[in-house]
Amino acid sequence: MRSLPLSRRALIGSAAAALALPAILRAAAPQLALYGPPAGPSVTLAQAVASGALAELAGEVTLTIWRNPDELRAGLASGQIAASVVPVQTAANLYNRGMGLRLVNTMTDGLLSILAPEGALTGLAGLAGQRLAVPFVNDTPDFILRAVLTHHGLTESVELVPTGSPIEAAQMLLSGRIGAALLSEPASSGVILMGGMAGKTFARAVDLQDEWAAISNGLALPQAGLAVTEAFDATLIPPLQAALVQATADVLADPEAAAAAAAPAFDLPAPVIAASIPHSRLITRAASEARPAIEAMLALMARDDPAIIGGHLPDDGFYAL
Repeated sequence: MRSLPLSRRALIGSAAAALALPAILRAAAPQLALYGPPAGPSVTLAQAVASGALAELAGEVTLTIWRNPDELRAGLASGQIAASVVPVQTAANLYNRGMGLRLVNTMTDGLLSILAPEGALTGLAGLAGQRLAVPFVNDTPDFILRAVLTHHGLTESVELVPTGSPIEAAQMLLSGRIGAALLSEPASSGVILMGGMAGKTFARAVDLQDEWAAISNGLALPQAGLAVTEAFDATLIPPLQAALVQATADVLADPEAAAAAAAPAFDLPAPVIAASIPHSRLITRAASEARPAIEAMLALMARDDPAIIGGHLPDDGFYAL
């Protein structure tokens, strides 16, 4: 994991000065540890941390990037992680299995594309008879892809090639060992930029968000959001949500500055992150507001295998805000 710390000097003064401070600052927690994937929503977290907007919530604020879903699940199970951006499907599954994980918001309306050499693939139907690299089989991106393929009757005609990570899938695509790859941002932008440096042109041949809208009556794809465990201080949820709403606006207004803030935690070049932001569909929407799209997404993903979401749609308790 890679961490991005932010500390502020302890506020020490007279009793009168202390009484003049806002109540939330006087009661600030000693630490707020945020976690997220190496993907678009964590740019928003990095912006919130770097801007100082969370300083009133805790004496020390950190952002740590987890690298794969197994690392996330291990951190949640051990209690190391109490607040993290997670795939909404994963959050629903863990909630239904009694882990006490609740969803605060959604932070992207989807950031998945199928990358291919420019001109080599025309739309989803062009995948028939092709080999497609898919990182993290049996996790959220795979489930989304399979729901779309099933709807279009393409399940049997597309060979899904499992890879251990987005980096491996990207390398296979860049080297020509595979014709197409399912990638999220910023990996998609990285392939396009790196390919250009090598004289190769790659394109987002299929936008999974558009394909999802086509099979869900135009609904968004609420792929990931911030979730918290029972150990997280619930009084911090409303001000944290407000800070993330502002951070999202700041990221969209100045992608280059946001990318510079996120690059150390992501361990990626800032230009790659900046290029990915317009394709990441970043939002910060309260989970209860996103519930119709969430339930539609979960129902479609779990149509053939309800165990994907823990057997059923999560109840009201799943929605923390």
